[in-house]
Amino acid sequence: QVQLVESGGGLVQAGGSLRLSCAASGSIFSINAMGWYRQAPGQQRELVAIIFSGGRTNYADSVKGRFTISRDNAKNTVYLQMNSLKPEDTVVYYCNALVKVGPYTPTTSWWGQGTQVTVSS
Repeated sequence: QVQLVESGGGLVQAGGSLRLSCAASGSIFSINAMGWYRQAPGQQRELVAIIFSGGRTNYADSVKGRFTISRDNAKNTVYLQMNSLKPEDTVVYYCNALVKVGPYTPTTSWWGQGTQVTVSS
C-alpha cells in the first residue's frame, strides 16, 4: 500500500556530508511522521531523527548538532542532512513513515529498504 524509497547513501570521508532522501508513495491519506533509523548488524534499529506532521523534530543525542531532518509535505519526502560525519555513522539507514491510508484507518508504520552510509577514517 505504501512504498518508501531511500536515496543519497554512499561513501564519504570523515568530516564530510551526505543528504539522504526518502520519498513515500502509494495509498497515503496523511503522514503523521517520517523518520530516519539506523541499524548495525546484530543490533536493534535505533531512531536517528524524526519529524512530525506539525514540524516538531527529535534527534538522537549522538547526531544532535550534526544532522538535520526536514520534509517536503507536498512531495511526501523527508531528508536527512548529515554533516560532520564520523566513522561510527557507518551503518544502513532506514526511512520510516507513520501513515494513514484512509480517513478512518489507524496509523500504520512503513519502512524503506535502507541505504548504506559508509564513512571512512
